Amino acid sequence: MARMPVDIARLRPYRTPIYDNRRWADFEPRAGDIFVCTPPKCGTTWTQTIIASLMWPDGDVPGPVMSVSPWIEFEMMPIEMVLGTLAGQSHRRFIKSHTPADGVPFFPDAKYVVVGRDGRDAFMSLCNHLERFKMLGPLNEKAAADGVPPMPEWDGDVHAFFARWLEERGHFEHLVSFWARRSDPRLYLLHFNDLKSDLAGEMRRLAEWLGISVPDAKWPEVVARCTFENMRERGSEIGPFDVAFEGGAKGFIFKGTNGRWKDVLTRDELAAYTSRVTELAPPDAAAWIERGRAALIE
Repeated sequence: MARMPVDIARLRPYRTPIYDNRRWADFEPRAGDIFVCTPPKCGTTWTQTIIASLMWPDGDVPGPVMSVSPWIEFEMMPIEMVLGTLAGQSHRRFIKSHTPADGVPFFPDAKYVVVGRDGRDAFMSLCNHLERFKMLGPLNEKAAADGVPPMPEWDGDVHAFFARWLEERGHFEHLVSFWARRSDPRLYLLHFNDLKSDLAGEMRRLAEWLGISVPDAKWPEVVARCTFENMRERGSEIGPFDVAFEGGAKGFIFKGTNGRWKDVLTRDELAAYTSRVTELAPPDAAAWIERGRAALIE
């Protein structure tokens, strides 16, 4: 793919203490690049691990998954380091993004894997993430120096955080922004629920769409590497979790379960959630966000 400068002036700006989509400016695409595009806590690392397992069916990934597949917008990693890593890769590249569709560049020969999840499940996972995240303080200090509003520190008040999370709308706006482009042949919709219920089937479908061929004899181990239990036990092969998360891999790759919100959120909070989804997502998008593939085939 010829060099195509990223015109960030054409992208909607997204900036927090944690990420900044202006970091796309000097990215140089290649034909076949894969972008994993998700809101937080929807199975991003899981999907990156799946793609790594598909690309290296013998398990010989050339480094921790999160290093091989960097988050381009992440403020904790110098952008020069991220771009240098990607420039030095000779294999097919796969890159993480947490930015909505109007804030990422769309390249002609790239693939975009969009991962959805019920917002209530993503919220519960986010609570665990923030409770264990050790780097928010330094990132907030850097943000303040740059004139970026800080993110609130986690104080354990799930209900106050849920109200703020609903008000910010980011989960829904992110998924709806990609849902609006779902007819684009470069885009593939994946869902956390479906990975939970049929990991092998979803991995086969994704491999076919990405044009990745896996020898039949390798499939059992390729899938086995991507179970939550396996990922938690081989955390060092996934990423340097100890640096930023209390509990390391077992704190970051926590439970991978759905429905924990049923014992936490009140009836009024669930009603507010339903109202917010109705406000922000068209009915077909809302159905997919909640139920995944089952909503697509009805």
